[in-house]
Formats: sequence, C-alpha cells, structure tokens
Amino acid sequence: MPFYTDLKKEDEDQKRTIERLLLLRAQLKRDIPKRTQKETLLLATWNIREFDSKKYGPRLNEAIYYIAEIIDCFDLVAVQEVNKDLTAINKLKEILGGNWDYILTDTTLGDRGNEERMAFLFDKRKVRFAGLAGELVLPDEKKKGKRILVQQLARTPFICGFQAGWVRFVLVTVHILYGSGKAEPPERIEEIRQIAQNLKMITEDENAWAKNLILLGDFNIFKPENKTFKEIINAGFEIPEKLQELPSNAEKNKHYDQIAFLNRKYKVELTGKAGIFDFYETVFRNTTEDKEIYKKHMLNPVVTAGGTSSTGQSKTGNYKMWRTFQMSDHYPMWVELRIDYSDEYLKRKLT
Repeated sequence: MPFYTDLKKEDEDQKRTIERLLLLRAQLKRDIPKRTQKETLLLATWNIREFDSKKYGPRLNEAIYYIAEIIDCFDLVAVQEVNKDLTAINKLKEILGGNWDYILTDTTLGDRGNEERMAFLFDKRKVRFAGLAGELVLPDEKKKGKRILVQQLARTPFICGFQAGWVRFVLVTVHILYGSGKAEPPERIEEIRQIAQNLKMITEDENAWAKNLILLGDFNIFKPENKTFKEIINAGFEIPEKLQELPSNAEKNKHYDQIAFLNRKYKVELTGKAGIFDFYETVFRNTTEDKEIYKKHMLNPVVTAGGTSSTGQSKTGNYKMWRTFQMSDHYPMWVELRIDYSDEYLKRKLT
C-alpha cells in the first residue's frame, strides 16, 4: 500500500489529490483483479511518458501519487521511458514503500536512445529477481564468408530473470524505434524482426536460463494486421486474443503496447484476465473543471521587475497534451498469470 503521510487536507492541491486517489482506488478495484498471495501474478507493462525529462515542467507530486497507486495494483511492471535523471522513479519508489524495488538499465548512448532507461518494478514479497540480467545486442551477420556489421537497436532491450511462486521466467522489455509516422516503416519492422528472431534463438539454446520468455513493452504497432505485429507472431510468440483487441495509447486508436509469450517447456498459463487501464476516467480528466484546475500548472512563469508571476504561455499549447507529460500517452497493459502448481506436483507424486 502506498504511503500517504505527506498529504494534508489543509493544502488545496493535496486535498484534491486525496479526493482523486479515492476515486482512482475505486476504479482500480473495479477494473483490475485483486492481488493474491500465491495463486496468481499480475504482470503489466507501461510506457510512462518521459519519466521524468521535465520537458514541459516537472511532474506534479500529485501525478506521482497516482502513478504509484496504479503500479501498486500489480506485482511486476515493466516501465519504458525512464529518464537518466532518477529523481522521479526514486520518488515513486519512496511512495510505494519498502516492499518495492526496481532494476534498470543505464541510458542508451546516442540521439536515438533519447536518454532513456528501461526498468522493472516489483513487489519483493511476491517476486524475486533471480540473478539473470542483460541487454540484447544483435550479432553480426555473415554473407559469402564476410562479416557484416548490423545496425544496432535504437534502445537496447532489457532482459531479466524472475521467480514468482512455481514459475521461473525471463522478461524482455523493449521500446521499439518509432521512426516515421507510418504504420509499417521498414526500420521499425526490421527492429521487431531482429528482436523476435534472436530471442527465439536464445530460448532454443540448451543452456538457456529459462525456457519461458515474455516479451513486453512499447512496440509502436499501429494495428494487429500490420507487418510489425506479424513479425512477433512469425517468431513463435503468442499474444492473448483479448490484448489484441485493445488499443493502448491515450487516443485509443493504436496498439502500441504488447505482451507476448514464447513457451518452450513449461507453458506459462494465463487465467484469461487481461486488459488496459484508462486512468483518465478519474484523474487529469478531460473536463472543463480539470482544465481550469490545472491551468496554473501549465503556464510558464514570467519574471518581471516585481518578481515572478504565474502568467505566461502554456508549456504545451493544450491541456490534453500537457496531461500526458503528467501521467502518460500510454495506458498500462496487464495480464494475470497462474503461478501456483502445488496440486499438480502432489498428484504427480502419487503416480
């Protein structure tokens, strides 16, 4: 349970935060399955927009409380677009409390890396980091006996091994190159193809750390019928049908985020529960009331001879965009997995 000790009803902004947290908690209870102690695992992926580059001003503490409340409904969350400045994620971890931890990458160098990290946040009471950590670097290719250097990935996929209950699995989180604003640009298709095929090859190795691999994150896929989506399927991954029906961006018209399973030995079983979570239903709403409330936070301060005033031009030009730098332009995508196989084990002992 997140820590709320800093919130005071005497402060106008903090009082609103308390009121909205209550609404958000009610929505989460309605839309997300209740966490269990040992039977199931709630796994999620969430691209939290530029967390926190301060491009349009720093995130409000209010927003970080809401993000923490959402993450606390899951057991393990892959997060993309964590900034090189760790202030925001450390504040998030502080609110989540001592039961939560994270493991993350360094930033990918170069302009295409966008100074981003990728991270896994997990509840240590339920999930154990099991020792495996790495990043996917593409191997060079050989043609006619000559070594050919391949174009490396814009943002290196992050690979980690975890244990939850009876299930040992590898998670690989990605943030695929967006490139042009088209549905099927060649460079995006090639990145997904290379990642999917090389991960398939890794799991086929007899010395693979685990045979169960889950690939999740922001693929920048527009529609399931696109080549970008089909490259995942062509490598043998399975994506739950329910998730294929759910666009995950804030406008709900793109299938950017995916959770895909590659099972080589002991199949990771899903309970059938999966979805996205639309937090804009209760926080940073697209209403006249909320636009008026947050107007003061959207403005650049103007320094005058008499000091600093709260007037100026909007940082983003419109509220709907500004709020995506407070929460995100992606919704969290989640699935529920079965992790207790005690009955099956005991029955095998009788045979």
